[in-house]
Amino acid sequence: MARAKTSFIDPLPGVFVAIDFETADNYPDSACAVGLVRVERGRVARRVRQLIKPPRDIMLFTGIHGITLEDVEDKPDFGQAWPILREVLEGAGFIAAHNAGFDRAVLEACCAAAGLPAPELPWVCTVRQARRALGIHPANLANVCRVMGLKLNHHEALSDAEACARIVMAARRARL
Repeated sequence: MARAKTSFIDPLPGVFVAIDFETADNYPDSACAVGLVRVERGRVARRVRQLIKPPRDIMLFTGIHGITLEDVEDKPDFGQAWPILREVLEGAGFIAAHNAGFDRAVLEACCAAAGLPAPELPWVCTVRQARRALGIHPANLANVCRVMGLKLNHHEALSDAEACARIVMAARRARL
């Protein structure tokens, strides 16, 4: 297994945003936390962690992410949180996520539930990048971070998003 370098300056210009959602239940509109990491000109330019009040008072996944109903009862719902999230995404060339299909489904479902248009940006899956560009197997986030020497507080949305941003930068560097 190849060991990736741990210097994380993105060699390619442009802006992208890494995103990670944590959900409260089995429905994709149940975001209870989101982390976003915006990369500009090869450097992390902004980090946002937002707890979100989900649409139902059910927290099936507290044992995974540690977020309780009490943690989110006074937080904004997705529609109220959207202006900050939209601002971070503005001008990005793509969105990156580990297992991007999941996070894309959550973003689209939350936007639809709030009556908002979902961003029309391409998505990059860091599972695929870890496998193809970096040769890391298995490509679950915990293992990729272990191989790359990245700190990870797994299932904490901002930590997961930060790891995704680092994977994108390393994969882009590996392709040069």
